[in-house]
Amino acid sequence: MGAYKYIRESMQKAYKERNDGYKKRLIGWRHGPAIERVEKPTNIARARTLGYKAKKGYVIVRARVDKGRRRRRTPMGGRKARHNYLLTSPGLSHQAIAEQRANRKFQNLEVINSYWVGEDGTKKFFEVILGDPALLADEVPMLRSKRRAYRGLTSAGKKARAL
Repeated sequence: MGAYKYIRESMQKAYKERNDGYKKRLIGWRHGPAIERVEKPTNIARARTLGYKAKKGYVIVRARVDKGRRRRRTPMGGRKARHNYLLTSPGLSHQAIAEQRANRKFQNLEVINSYWVGEDGTKKFFEVILGDPALLADEVPMLRSKRRAYRGLTSAGKKARAL
């Protein structure tokens, strides 16, 4: 068995048992910025299966998204009955929303993929793998297409399109 299998098992065990290290990590993420560049992936085995390589041009970003039903923006145009609702279904998964927010912050990069890294009572955390098209366009052909996260071309977006 390879090393990544043991890494994967230890990560799953930490998630299931909610051990102290996992809880401390979540508390730190909760008090940090909503979108934060990370030096290296939290779950290296998952990142590598989704296309991450530890070389120039690849960037990992941790994105925080609120859980639960999504609030709509404040209604405009008066207090009419048809404007009087608070929650709406956006038609996107939390993961697709995290990818789009990360891409909005790092506009010169393209989203390759993303994966779940943790959640607490009110937030979900995803790590988004971004690639620099100027450096990696020859190696990773998917980076030639522009704004992949917004057009539903990532794995999370394809699931959202099926809805």
